[in-house]
Order: sequence, then C-alpha cells, then structure tokens
Amino acid sequence: MNALFAETLRKLRMEKGLSQSQLGKLLFVNHSTVARWESGSRLPDAAMIPRLAACLGVDANTLFNIAAKSDEAPNIILVDDSRVILTEGLSVLEEVMPNATVTGFIWPQEAIDYAKTNRVALAILDIELGSASGLDLCRTLLEINPRTNIVFLTAYADYSLDAWSTEACGFMLKPLTADSIRKQLKKLRYPLAAGGSNE
Repeated sequence: MNALFAETLRKLRMEKGLSQSQLGKLLFVNHSTVARWESGSRLPDAAMIPRLAACLGVDANTLFNIAAKSDEAPNIILVDDSRVILTEGLSVLEEVMPNATVTGFIWPQEAIDYAKTNRVALAILDIELGSASGLDLCRTLLEINPRTNIVFLTAYADYSLDAWSTEACGFMLKPLTADSIRKQLKKLRYPLAAGGSNE
C-alpha cells in the first residue's frame, strides 16, 4: 500500500483543480490509472513520474523520493551460488539498505518460492548459478512480479550483452560494493528507499 504517495498525489491534483480524468488526459493514461495511484494500489513507473511532476508543477525528485518512501521495508534478494560472495554481499546490502529485508539464496528455486509469497522490490542475481542461469531466473521473477527491479551481478563483463536482452535494469561486476549498490539504486526502474544515511 503506497499511502504516502497516494495522499500526496491526491493533494497536488486537487490544488491544481484537476479531476482524475483531466489529469489522466494530460498524461495520456486512463482515469482509472490515476485512481489506482491515488488509492495506493499502484505506483507510476519511473518514466511517468517526471511527466506527472510537470503536470502538477512540482520537482520530479520530490515525487521520486515520496514514491521511494512509500515502500518502507522493501524485500531485497541476492542469489549467488558462492557462499562467500553471498555472505559478503548480504552484509554490504544491509549496510546500504538498513530498512530493507535482505535475504540470500544459493538455489534459484528457493528464490522463486520466496518471490511467490513476498513482493520482491529488488533482485540481485548472479548470471551463472551452477547448472542454472540467472537470465532464466530473471524471466521467472518478472513473470511473478513485473515490477521487480532486476540487477545482474557477475565476475564476467562479457555477460553484459546477455543481461541487457532481459528486462533487467542494471548490471554490476563482482565484488559487490556499497558504492556500486548506491549507483544502481539511482537507476532502478521502480524507485525504492535505501534507508541509509547516504541516500
């Protein structure tokens, strides 16, 4: 439930004297889409937020920040078949995103089972997962929830072209660092709050 964003959007729209239908026409979306944003059941995607901000006469960063805060405790998963990288990576993610629920998986099927019962906001996936493929896992996670941000993590830069053929929104080389995570957080398709002091 994105109550903070919904309440802010409703207030800004009313201050502009616009109906949901009028705002929808300005954005080229159906008024029911605006209604879902204002009910808190949906968030606009990252491409829509600057257009929304322009229509409402506010800074886009303001709306991005409110959208991020609406997801107060995002679920983050890290999937890697190396226990060492998984342990180190989880520690770095918890440092950068202290308000997030961070969970690690060695086996892709465990990550899939988790995603079926928990809304995953960000999935960081190794591309080579033993006999499994992080590219296939990406597609499965997006079938479960198309609004999951997928970022690939690998030791091989050559995989970047394969990664971009999916719906992933980022790519990082191992080892996972706090700086690389912070950079990726700014590029996510669906923004979320880091919750740390260096947002």
